[in-house]
Amino acid sequence: MGKQFPAMLPEHMDFIRKQHMFFVGTAPLSQEGHVNLSPKGYDTFRILSENRVAYLDLTGSGNETSAHLEENGRITIMFCAFEGPANIMRLYGTGTVILPESREWETLYPLFDPIPGARQIITIDVHKVQTSCGYAVPFMTYEKERDTLNRWAEHKGEQGLHDYWQEKNRSTIDGLPTPLGKRLGL
Repeated sequence: MGKQFPAMLPEHMDFIRKQHMFFVGTAPLSQEGHVNLSPKGYDTFRILSENRVAYLDLTGSGNETSAHLEENGRITIMFCAFEGPANIMRLYGTGTVILPESREWETLYPLFDPIPGARQIITIDVHKVQTSCGYAVPFMTYEKERDTLNRWAEHKGEQGLHDYWQEKNRSTIDGLPTPLGKRLGL
């Protein structure tokens, strides 16, 4: 059955470090707004302390997470064990968007391997950790990372990525402005 903790324990951190993907959930305050759930891959997740984590957010077709965090800060990160013992872990917290020109970016970005298309870093102050059984999560074997996003971002180049952000990442599907969109001059 599920257990709750006020912070990540060493065994939680070990579990997280073994995972090849995670899921990010956020939602706007509006009842008509869309809940966002995004799968994340690559080696983009870092544990900063027992109550703080960060991930390098890569360019995508939307930018819902950042706008939701700007509006209300609520975020959930979920990890599922697809290999080994069954387990699901959720990190509940408050998130912040870190853009490349900020001082905090200069501190955090060196913790990650450079990945083409990196657009922001999301930090999460974790106030609750919850584990649950995960008995129904199927076994799946990790084969390798897809290189499609890297190749796409490299092909776009710096100006192409900037243009793409202007077109696709300035606001959410509900019209909420993103921090990146504000920086780009909505």
